[in-house]
Amino acid sequence: MAVKYAKEQLNKLDKDFIIELFLGLQEQLEGLNGQTQALNDKMQLLMEQVILGNKNRFGRSSEKMSDPEQICFMEVDGNIVFFNEAEAVCDLKAPEPDNLELNVSKKKKQSGKKAADISRLPVLRIDHYLSLEELTEELGENGWKQLPDAISRCYKFIPAKVEVEEHHIGVYASKKDEHMVKAPHPKNLLHGSLVSPSLGAAIINGKYVNAVPLYRLEKEFERYGLAISRQNMANWMIRLGGEYLGVMYDYLHELLYDYHVIQTDETPVLVNKDGRKAGSKSWMWGYRSGYLYKERQIVLYEYQRTRKQSHPRTFLKNYSGVCVTDGYQVYHSLENELEDLRVAGCWVHCRRKFNDALELIPKEHQKESILFLIMKQIQAISREEKKLSELSSEERLVQRQLVVKPLVDALFVYLKQNQNKISKSNKMHEAFTYTLNQERYLRVFLEDGDVPMDNNASERAIRGFCIGKKNWEMIDTINGANSSAIIYSIAETAKANNLKPYDYFEHLLTELPKHADDTNRDFLASLLPWSETLPEYIRKAKKIENK
Repeated sequence: MAVKYAKEQLNKLDKDFIIELFLGLQEQLEGLNGQTQALNDKMQLLMEQVILGNKNRFGRSSEKMSDPEQICFMEVDGNIVFFNEAEAVCDLKAPEPDNLELNVSKKKKQSGKKAADISRLPVLRIDHYLSLEELTEELGENGWKQLPDAISRCYKFIPAKVEVEEHHIGVYASKKDEHMVKAPHPKNLLHGSLVSPSLGAAIINGKYVNAVPLYRLEKEFERYGLAISRQNMANWMIRLGGEYLGVMYDYLHELLYDYHVIQTDETPVLVNKDGRKAGSKSWMWGYRSGYLYKERQIVLYEYQRTRKQSHPRTFLKNYSGVCVTDGYQVYHSLENELEDLRVAGCWVHCRRKFNDALELIPKEHQKESILFLIMKQIQAISREEKKLSELSSEERLVQRQLVVKPLVDALFVYLKQNQNKISKSNKMHEAFTYTLNQERYLRVFLEDGDVPMDNNASERAIRGFCIGKKNWEMIDTINGANSSAIIYSIAETAKANNLKPYDYFEHLLTELPKHADDTNRDFLASLLPWSETLPEYIRKAKKIENK
């Protein structure tokens, strides 16, 4: 119990004792003030987290741009469920299109050719002509002449159908001995399985491109008279990934080392049967070629049980160049280890930090905050950088030095001038600290025309995986996770190179088994997404951009 002195008692105390008593009380008061400040700081951070949490849960994200083509979806029990799709996109006043084909670039129209003849879609011509008798009755004998045909077009949709491909193989026996021979014939894609390249490609396309859960694919196949269980489909995917598609994955991995700039990101994933307790977090690491390389893009995923530094160290062990990341410290450590590796930072992550801090300020006062000015500065940097997207690497570097660098320099000067003016325990301080600590990496793009200023391309590449993983059943095991990484890598690489994923997978599953016994992998070059020997039907028609 603390001692309480009366006024008369204090008057009788020794001066030195009173001084010691005062100094002790002063020390206690400073300690209490420190504890109070610490509690206030914690309360401030908790309040900021609650505000941001509510905004993220119920509000519209300022990072997301309005996209009229985007369809809303929600998750129910881990499954993607689309809702109000018709209401979301309908416009009853919109005019009917003249045709349903993509606005694609076409070869120059040849003289005498009809428009229908140069369509990328197959055309079934159906003739409607009057007979000689009908013409004579209507216009009189020799009272008519033939004019150019009137052409009426509509688009016929042919739903999917399932057929049985039955191979009858000639078997022959010698009359002299027991020697027998069979006619050449294709082997089954998977030993003991009825799956074909087209059926395997259909499952892959549904699962890994369109994020359709296996149970829905199972029901869809039932409607076509096929009894394919989700277990069958999962098994096929694991086997196809391991026996065939993994070869292409390894080949793409080697080719990735040839790119001067790559980008990387990672996302958590749950694998129930990996030797740990159920619900343990694993990671899918994503690597892709630099976004500014418009041609021959590569997107790869790698499953790992942890987020340790050893995983990218192994994946990038033979890589020499620039790696664009989100600021994860693992890559900064790798840069110190690997002489030929340089790490570049992401300006979007920097902007997010300041945006989160700005969101905590009431809207009516946001423009008065230094955060608003910082966001405007970052916006100006992004706007000027966007103007350089179509330039060559050399031209882009020149313009970055002339136009973008002064803006970056001004921003960091402003941050350093105001760093000591803000509280050290809130989101604003976190944004300042993050950006200033990342300055070295955020400036890399100013020195290299091939380096993008953000890591958005990696996030976009991994976004489809993040949607699809909610519906995956085969990712229950390590084998399933590894096969998923392989298949998803090839699917995303195909999309990045403007291919039709279904047709590309069917082509791969048709051609790869022919080389199952090859020791030389040179044949893979002809199967790459950018190979000129790929059948033309695999390539998507390129849209003509409206200017």
